[in-house]
Amino acid sequence: MSAPDQPPDAPSLMRVREVAALLRLSPRTVWRLAAAGGDFPRPAALGGRAKVWRRRDVLANVDRQPRPPAR
Repeated sequence: MSAPDQPPDAPSLMRVREVAALLRLSPRTVWRLAAAGGDFPRPAALGGRAKVWRRRDVLANVDRQPRPPAR
């Protein structure tokens, strides 16, 4: 799975809905991945209940995922 190229002015912090859209997952699945304690990046506290992911951490995680063999 390869993440689409992002424009240079893309925000560096992403909310759960943005992460979910980028990865083509549901927001609930993103929360599950973050809570599972695997290699998926954990969100940072922005203040109060707000949580954000660093775009570079999410994209680095995508790059580390195994790719399906070419047909």
